[in-house]
Amino acid sequence: MAQLFFRYGAMNSGKSFEIIKVAHNYEEQGKKVILMTSALDTREKEGTIASRIGLERVAIAIKPDANAMQLVQNRLSEINDRVSCILIDEAQFLEKHHIKELAQVVDELDIPVMAFGLKNDFQNQLFEGSKYLLLYADKLEEMKTICWFCEKKATMNLRFHDKKPVYEGEQVVMGGNESYYPVCREHYNHPPKQ
Repeated sequence: MAQLFFRYGAMNSGKSFEIIKVAHNYEEQGKKVILMTSALDTREKEGTIASRIGLERVAIAIKPDANAMQLVQNRLSEINDRVSCILIDEAQFLEKHHIKELAQVVDELDIPVMAFGLKNDFQNQLFEGSKYLLLYADKLEEMKTICWFCEKKATMNLRFHDKKPVYEGEQVVMGGNESYYPVCREHYNHPPKQ
């Protein structure tokens, strides 16, 4: 029985790497997967899942106005074969309707969907996609990493600009280690001077 999974973690917890690894494991056994990612992630080329360690894969870009169920059905008709799993990167950027459509894929097409993303933004507010994945997912799993400044578990994302912490502004500003650090609650509230 297919399920909707949400695997979430702070920045640098290995979400994109895990997607590429899971896809490789399925494909090594001759099984098909569909890779998808939010079109809002513009750090690489649109429709690219890229890990910090240099691995990348081409994926279907999910645009805000796209119907995720229809994108999956279109891809299924192209490959004309059974798909074992759908893997989605940057799921926090998806909208409520995308999450409901992905649940529809699970329920109607009986294909497992594994969505990976951040849970909370730099202001510790839920992203829309994350909020609805937390509500609709059959299984939740936290991917852990350590705080940039200590050995505690990182649960938050701290945005920096000009070496100063930022607590206000646009929810979505693309960046990696130059802009965001995974941090524990203590260092979110009291980051060391840079």
